Amino acid sequence: MDPLLISEILLLVGLSAICSGLNVSLMSLTVGDLSRRAKLGDESAMRILPLRRNSHLSLAAILLTNVAVISTTSLVLEHHYSGLIAGIASTLLIVVFGEVFPQALFTRHAMSITSMFAPFLRLMIVITYPFSKPLQLLLDQLFGHEAARLHSRQELGIILTEQLGQGDSELDKDEIDIMKGALSLSEKRVREIMTPIDRVYWVTPHTVLDGAKIDEIKDRRWSRIPVLSADMTQAIGMLHMKDLVDIDFDHQTVRVDDLPLHHAKSVGVMTALDTLFRRFIAGSTHLLLVERDGEIVGIVTIEDLIEEIIGQEITDEADEIRGF
Repeated sequence: MDPLLISEILLLVGLSAICSGLNVSLMSLTVGDLSRRAKLGDESAMRILPLRRNSHLSLAAILLTNVAVISTTSLVLEHHYSGLIAGIASTLLIVVFGEVFPQALFTRHAMSITSMFAPFLRLMIVITYPFSKPLQLLLDQLFGHEAARLHSRQELGIILTEQLGQGDSELDKDEIDIMKGALSLSEKRVREIMTPIDRVYWVTPHTVLDGAKIDEIKDRRWSRIPVLSADMTQAIGMLHMKDLVDIDFDHQTVRVDDLPLHHAKSVGVMTALDTLFRRFIAGSTHLLLVERDGEIVGIVTIEDLIEEIIGQEITDEADEIRGF
């Protein structure tokens, strides 16, 4: 076989392979993923991103070049062999070495290979520009620009779970559990994490504080005591234990409403947990009363919210004393 013919066929099939592989690998990379990688300083992503954003122009240039190469391959073979043999040979060469193998290779290493051939793709765009640009404008008009693909909470949770057991993942199990817990906040309600009012120690404005009552409160180990109306329909305030340290209750009694009370803030029982998080921040507090139909039905603390996010109960010394 003529060495010149072999060289021509190898060159043409190689060009077809590059075009076919680029076509698949470029479109397998999403604009969103490339943008995130580019922001992190990934040079490969920065080279590919402009070509992927203008996907219709890149696609038109690749396909026009590939069609031209395939047609030239058939003409070269037909010049040396009969039409049937030339057709079979060109088909086999293009399908096997110009389509199947390169597409399998390029998709496996899409980022690195596409980045390597980015200058060649730009050259194809320049050469085919008189034809690829009108095609791009037509495709833009017919199909518009590619919309950003957003993941649902469930999809993000699955993506995070897939990181487990992967040796090259930068995330450990605790980090993944915390992120998955944060993703579910908007789907959960305060009623799921609150402490019911029948488990809450609270007092009324008319409660008399003496030595025995203070000892009872101290045994509960609470730093804040809700002050509610007797029928639990009104939040009067919040009694902070730190405000009582200078009072000698063994020699005097004090009514709760004679003491300085802090403003008590509340949330609805159906408040989403992400909204609850903002309420804690805005209210500069770590305990909120929970209301339902005008009645106080429980309390919720920042600790309850953190436990829900991390998926584990936080037990301190006071909890152990209380038997929780």
